[in-house]
Amino acid sequence: MVEETDVYKLLHQRLVAGGFVADLKLQPELLRKDYQCSASTIREALFRLSTVGLVSFKEQRGFRVPKVSRVVQHELTHMRILLECEGACLSIRLGGVAWEARLSAAHHKLSHIEMRARSKEELEPLFDLWSTAEQEFHETLIDACGSSTLKRTHSIIYQQFRQQLINADSDTIYVPENILQHQGILEAALDRDEDLLRRLIHDHLSRNLAQPLPEKKSR
Repeated sequence: MVEETDVYKLLHQRLVAGGFVADLKLQPELLRKDYQCSASTIREALFRLSTVGLVSFKEQRGFRVPKVSRVVQHELTHMRILLECEGACLSIRLGGVAWEARLSAAHHKLSHIEMRARSKEELEPLFDLWSTAEQEFHETLIDACGSSTLKRTHSIIYQQFRQQLINADSDTIYVPENILQHQGILEAALDRDEDLLRRLIHDHLSRNLAQPLPEKKSR
């Protein structure tokens, strides 16, 4: 019998990694066989996942994988840009050498995996490692921001963003430009250049926007 916490983690990972097709109905009575647990355990895990937006739930209709939506993807991308820009700049102001060391280490791990995966075909066997390392880098970037609310919100948005992106088109996950973009973000953070860091984070994520964000009006 699989523990309830383990079922939640396994379903969470499967949902974010594109293990279920978009808009699929998630039936506890069937999923229980995959995880060797009771339907009520599956149901409880799905309820928890619905609270962080990785599962859709409606009374009388049950649980479903969220639909792919360009509007939702745009909104999630916009939120990631806002949260990561603000969190990274706060980390520059509040973080010290220990934060710089953690960020450099997270980038080193990510860069090593990205250098090994020079094509989509080469990335597939390393996908789980890359996914974890990429998330770790972006989370470490904002880790010294001093706001647990910002970090918690970013984590939820990040997971929903990844789910939308993979379910829309798994080919978009492999982006060769990521290597140079992540390097640039690291250098700007270590140089404590807030303006450049904001621009590089925007440029890194903006390809996922449905339309450009409105620019600041000059007075």
